[in-house]
Amino acid sequence: MTDANHRDAGHGLAYPCGAPPERGEAREIAPGVRWMRLALPSSLSHINVWALEEADGHTLIDTGLGNEATIEAWRALLDGPLAKGVTRVIVTHLHPDHVGMAGWLTRRFGRRLWMTRTEYLQCRMLAGDTGHPAPDEAIAFYRRAGWDAMALDTYRKRFGTFGRLIAPLPASYRRMRDREIVAIGGHDWEVVVGSGHTPEHACLYCPALKLFVSGDQVLPRISSNVSVLPSEPDADPLADWLASLDAIRARVPDDVLVLPAHNEPFTGLHARLARLAASQQRALERLHGTLREPKRAVDTFGALFGRAIAPEDASTYGLATGESIAHLNYLVNRGLAALQEDSDGVAWYRAI
Repeated sequence: MTDANHRDAGHGLAYPCGAPPERGEAREIAPGVRWMRLALPSSLSHINVWALEEADGHTLIDTGLGNEATIEAWRALLDGPLAKGVTRVIVTHLHPDHVGMAGWLTRRFGRRLWMTRTEYLQCRMLAGDTGHPAPDEAIAFYRRAGWDAMALDTYRKRFGTFGRLIAPLPASYRRMRDREIVAIGGHDWEVVVGSGHTPEHACLYCPALKLFVSGDQVLPRISSNVSVLPSEPDADPLADWLASLDAIRARVPDDVLVLPAHNEPFTGLHARLARLAASQQRALERLHGTLREPKRAVDTFGALFGRAIAPEDASTYGLATGESIAHLNYLVNRGLAALQEDSDGVAWYRAI
């Protein structure tokens, strides 16, 4: 782990904001901009959330996972450093650690939820799966990837967990659009939409403060998961993600302080964008090299992630499968690989 005040040797990044805030702390890292950290019960361990001060309260950006521990954390913040109240809630994207408490917060303060359209609608769709059996199409998707009967049975039992990780969303929202200018706390913030990690991920850039809230679109020490989901098996999210990295580089200058959802605020945006793109290209080259012999999606984990992943680790196994298919679809769509289904409906990929 890199020390928060240390410059990443050779990577062009620096972490000028010091150690992360403690529970219940809302640390000011720029005029009117506060950094808070909420716990996650996963290997990520935390999510960063942000409060932008306004005349009559705070705009919140991202909200944490929907559970009792996060409710307690928000109550401590709202009774303490954020006692001024909430004016609106902005959610960068649909994942439960970001949107989980949005409904609870908007109902408590009678305020609007701000999201991009695709993120809001897909979030409502995924929450609607809760209480329903896994669809045949999803089972076929994972069987096609090479999952065995045990992994498929685990998926059936776990299906619909999304809705249990978030407070119910409000039935209406305020749509955010790419390139829209939003006035917050006396400053203009431009909406910068990225794709690949999720379909319409909203970042926010403030030229006056030289701040860029990157959500999960740009992280300093880990790479965002880029996955194909059963609802769109032929998607090419890796192409979308790489294009988004280029677009962010063109629209957001290098001298910003990046406020990511995980790890610490950092400088060196353009160096990080270049490193992320180069890392993906190396992963694609490794994958292409292993496809001299036909492989299923589940056979490619070693090439992409450097290790085997067991079906017993159900969450990681699902994420790895989705990311592997994203890389395979990228190669297929560019004529670098071909796939053929066997008599059991399993897809086998080979380099061409």
